[in-house]
Order: sequence, then C-alpha cells, then structure tokens
Amino acid sequence: MFNALDSLKPHAHWLLRIALASVFLYHGFGKVMNLGGFVEMSGLPMPVAALVAFAEVAGGAGIIVGAFTNDLITRLAGLAIIPVLLGAIFMVHWGQWNFMPSESHPTGGIAFQTVLLLIALYFLVMGNAADSGRSGGSAPA
Repeated sequence: MFNALDSLKPHAHWLLRIALASVFLYHGFGKVMNLGGFVEMSGLPMPVAALVAFAEVAGGAGIIVGAFTNDLITRLAGLAIIPVLLGAIFMVHWGQWNFMPSESHPTGGIAFQTVLLLIALYFLVMGNAADSGRSGGSAPA
C-alpha cells in the first residue's frame, strides 16, 4: 500500500515549501502594504519593521524560487526567516505554548512559530537536498 507513495517522495518537499512560503508571503505582504500599522502595533522602529517585512517576503518567495533554481536560494530563504521567527517568539509569544489567544497573549503562544522555525531550519540545513534525497545541488526541473 505504501509502496504507491514512494513515487511521490521526490515531490514531498513541496508540502513544507508551500506551508512555509504561504505564511510568510501572506504576513510579509500585509506588513509591506501597511508598514506604518505594523510599526505602531509592534513598537519596532521603522527600519527594523521594514527589514522584517522584507525578510518575510524575500524568505517566502525564496523558499519557492529556490526549488526551481539552486540550493543557495533555498538556504538563504530559510536563513532570512529564522530571525523573524525568533523575534516573534521572544518578543511577542514567549510565555505561552498554546497557540490560542489569551488575556496575557492576545496573539497566541509559540506553538505555531516554533513549528515554522523548525521548518525554516530544515531548509537552511538541507537546502534542496530535501527535494529528492540528494545531498545539495540544484533541484530537478
């Protein structure tokens, strides 16, 4: 039964790529479109907020583009996403594991951000080797 799934293994990386990229593109474009609102909500200085927004968009796009180009793009995209997630975890969500909003954590806890962080770390470490079990190099077209 599971032998039939073996043919899908080289394409399974897309499940993680799409999950990570969709979250970061959505949130990144939202910040770009309303950077002032993000600054006001987060309390970050404008240059830092702009870097966060850029890292989210570039990281999300890079995770997708890297699959079609090369290992370096995938790894750099994972690397761009990691500090954003660490900032979100330690500055906003720390102190509550549960992802549900509460009085003390109106945007929820760190569960979701931790999962995204681990996926970003996976792409930083594995690059495009995740695509088909190879060790590095370009993804198959």
